[in-house]
Amino acid sequence: MRWVKSTYCGGDEGKCIEWAPHHARTTGELLIRDSKPPDGPRLTLTNERFAGLVEFAKHHG
Repeated sequence: MRWVKSTYCGGDEGKCIEWAPHHARTTGELLIRDSKPPDGPRLTLTNERFAGLVEFAKHHG
């Protein structure tokens, strides 16, 4: 599976999330992970839930 880093990554500090665009296109769900531990836990979110997460991060991040 190919993972893509967020364009909002904080440089070389490792504070990044990645997502799997192919998974999103084929299933309609977003697969997200922390870039530091690539074999670590992953979140699977619907588009609606992801939009809610982004809104929350904008106001509380």
